[in-house]
Amino acid sequence: MNSLFVAWRPVAAHAGWRPVGRLEHDDGLYRFCYTQGAKREGFRTFSGMDDLKKVYESEELFPLFSNRLLPSSRPEYDAYLRWSGFDPDNPPDPIVVLGVTEGIRQTDAIEVFPCPVPDAEGCYRNKFFLHGIRWMTSAVVDRIARLEPNESLKLMADFQNSTDPHAVAVRTEEDRMVIGYVPRYLARDVWNLVQECDVDFLHVTVASVNPDAPFQNRLLCRMNACWPDNFRPCSGEEFHPIPSHMSAECSQ
Repeated sequence: MNSLFVAWRPVAAHAGWRPVGRLEHDDGLYRFCYTQGAKREGFRTFSGMDDLKKVYESEELFPLFSNRLLPSSRPEYDAYLRWSGFDPDNPPDPIVVLGVTEGIRQTDAIEVFPCPVPDAEGCYRNKFFLHGIRWMTSAVVDRIARLEPNESLKLMADFQNSTDPHAVAVRTEEDRMVIGYVPRYLARDVWNLVQECDVDFLHVTVASVNPDAPFQNRLLCRMNACWPDNFRPCSGEEFHPIPSHMSAECSQ
């Protein structure tokens, strides 16, 4: 993982999240460019990155993103890495950590995410933190705490979700309790996989339960699925970089 998309949510929650930028790390340089989604009404450029047509470069991670990582000086830093499935003795590139933690902050409406790519066997494999736990009842939070690593979970379409008609809920297999949601940036692709993949080739399991973590890092899930021939994640117009003449530096 050496690239991430940057998503932004308009003030009107029903408008949904949309990609507005792309972050890359390659050859010792971090690069950021805006995507076509940034041209839509309501979006304002990020501080220090005012030109929609420019590719920004830096040897260090841009403050917009470094501020979304827990500083290594914090006492809970090792736990923070373990929550995300990383070895504290061998911490990965910051962009990899961002790709799992999503860079979520309660003070703004920005998150980052990787675009899935097929693995060496041509399959879909991804990890994500379950969303929506903070809005669940105490009974649901208690149920999450009792989940076991590798326990099977199930997906459910939530068509009547008032804020996101593409929402995909996650439930337990044994007692069919809804415990949260697939991240919004994955929901459409996941629903496409649900329709295309045979049920025997689509699995969601518990990667780890982190009872001492904030809600946003409480449950790490793992998803394995087929990769249909016509499956093209992150391929919509809003994902395309604006500086087309610089697409070699900032492209999909």
